[in-house]
Amino acid sequence: MSEQQEQRGRRLGLTSLTVAASALLALLIGLAFAVLLWAISDANSSVSARRASRTALVEAGSMEQLLLDLEDGQRGFVITKRETFLQSWHQARAALPADTRRFTSSATSPEQRRTAEEIAKGVQSFLDDYSVPLVEMVRRDDPRASSLVMTMKGKDRIDVLRARFDAYTADERKQLAERTDAAGANSQQAVVTAALGLAASTALVAVFTVLQHRAVVRPVRGAAAAAEELAGGDLSMRIPPSKVAEIGALGTSFNSMAASLQDTRRRIMESTEAVHRRTARDLHDGAQQRLVSLMIGLRLARELLPETEREAADLLDQSIDNAQTAINELRELASGIYPLVLTVKGLVAAVRDLASRCPVPIVVESKDERRISSTVESNAYFVVAEAVTNAVKHAKATRIDVSVEFRDMLRIKVADDGVGGVAKASAGSGMAGLAERVAAFAGKLAIESPPGGGTTILIQIPLRG
Repeated sequence: MSEQQEQRGRRLGLTSLTVAASALLALLIGLAFAVLLWAISDANSSVSARRASRTALVEAGSMEQLLLDLEDGQRGFVITKRETFLQSWHQARAALPADTRRFTSSATSPEQRRTAEEIAKGVQSFLDDYSVPLVEMVRRDDPRASSLVMTMKGKDRIDVLRARFDAYTADERKQLAERTDAAGANSQQAVVTAALGLAASTALVAVFTVLQHRAVVRPVRGAAAAAEELAGGDLSMRIPPSKVAEIGALGTSFNSMAASLQDTRRRIMESTEAVHRRTARDLHDGAQQRLVSLMIGLRLARELLPETEREAADLLDQSIDNAQTAINELRELASGIYPLVLTVKGLVAAVRDLASRCPVPIVVESKDERRISSTVESNAYFVVAEAVTNAVKHAKATRIDVSVEFRDMLRIKVADDGVGGVAKASAGSGMAGLAERVAAFAGKLAIESPPGGGTTILIQIPLRG
């Protein structure tokens, strides 16, 4: 009961903190906005007028930039006769109607609107009466297109339009300055009266954010990272305890699930290992022994057969060869399922036997050699066998070094001098299977494989006393 009450208290503390901070934050923000709305009501008209002036200046700048795009595009086309230079020209031409509407509608006074309409007509006239005909002349290879007369004609039009733009923006900036002064005077009171409320809100938000990050965000990120590792096959991943009841309950559930998965996988591997060992033993003691007896009988029959019976002798010789081949294949099959030497002599002896049959030279070293759990031995052996197979098939290795160390932890290193460049995330299903075998016994698997520097696989499996 005391533990449950403690958890409820901690849960209540987190909930109370969240509710209190949220309520206080809402109150402060509400007061600050109330003051702001009250003070800004007097400055509303001037602020709106200032916003309109800024919009007018922006639209004027956009309209002037569109004019410059038209001029730049046609000039580049006149000089180079390359259609690529007309890209900005086409874009500006397509955008002209919409920009013209926005430009004329953004004027803040009747006088400015008339000026804007005159400018818009001038830009349209520049496009229709000069720019489009000039582009067509260039496309027809008309030599007049690059003449000084045409160039000066376009320059004069641009200069006139830019002068009108300058006058328009100068008048608008003057109005903007006047409106800005009025808005600043009217808004100063709002800024002063709301500063304390906003500062308090900001401080409360900062404090609440820090507390929330420490109490919730950081543990949740850790849980997400642990879940990703668990999904990737690392069943030894655990979430550390948390003082927050909800996060602590999540961690406890996660750890229980991971432990259950790890225990289930370990039991499955132990059961599979027992089946493999029994199958290999049955093959060795059953079918293999019968085949050996059959071959011995065939050899005895061959020795009793007279030399004159050549056809029967050849048939017996062929049967003896087939029996020997079947024995060899059955022995290889039994060794692949579960090597007999692994059962009789242990992990290091099995690895040395594997090295003796490998086409690539393998150097095997061991420290503190001893017998350990048969399930750990078998899984460690098959991890080494898979790593050696990968080195032979894919790494183009000329030498493989295997070291096995027994202490409080089984440490195995398989290093080759191959091409390298293998990453754990992209090593394929075979490497994922190795990681899963190791993780089932709370072990770790790491890969070091710089390009051109060979590949080293490090395996660590805790050994129970």
